[in-house]
Amino acid sequence: MTHLKYLAGYSAQITDRVAELVAENRLGGVLLQKYPKAHDIRTDKALYDFTVTLKNEFMRTTQPLSRVAYDGKISLVNNALGMHTFVSRVQGGRLKAKHEIRIASVFRDAPREFLNMIVVHELAHLKEKEHNRAFYQLCEYMEPAYRQLEFDTRLFLTHVEMAGSPYLPA
Repeated sequence: MTHLKYLAGYSAQITDRVAELVAENRLGGVLLQKYPKAHDIRTDKALYDFTVTLKNEFMRTTQPLSRVAYDGKISLVNNALGMHTFVSRVQGGRLKAKHEIRIASVFRDAPREFLNMIVVHELAHLKEKEHNRAFYQLCEYMEPAYRQLEFDTRLFLTHVEMAGSPYLPA
């Protein structure tokens, strides 16, 4: 059976079904049927604008973002799909905080729903640093289908790894 590292922790019933789809070379087709459209957020500026719009809709009172960018160096192997970094600096008598979000570049060619899920996840870290109950409640507040999208994103990453090529919806 194929090793499904992105699905570790899921039941044998689920992983067996996914392994069957992979063996039959049908996982990509299933994903394309469910998520047929790609997003048009290709540049770091467009990603920044998209993220700030989401932030302003759901988290208006949090500190501003300094930077949002795609990052080809983020390691999917370490389960990092995106990163939120926080740096505090003293400037004069004030403490300034800079928040940056980096998104794995594989999501440049992903369906919009997956990009949205990753951005929501990283934005939630502005308020909740740990992956606790409050964190996931905040994610679900911003994206009601968060848990399903997280699972489907894991399927997407499995497909990209197994197929050895990017997933390119229409």
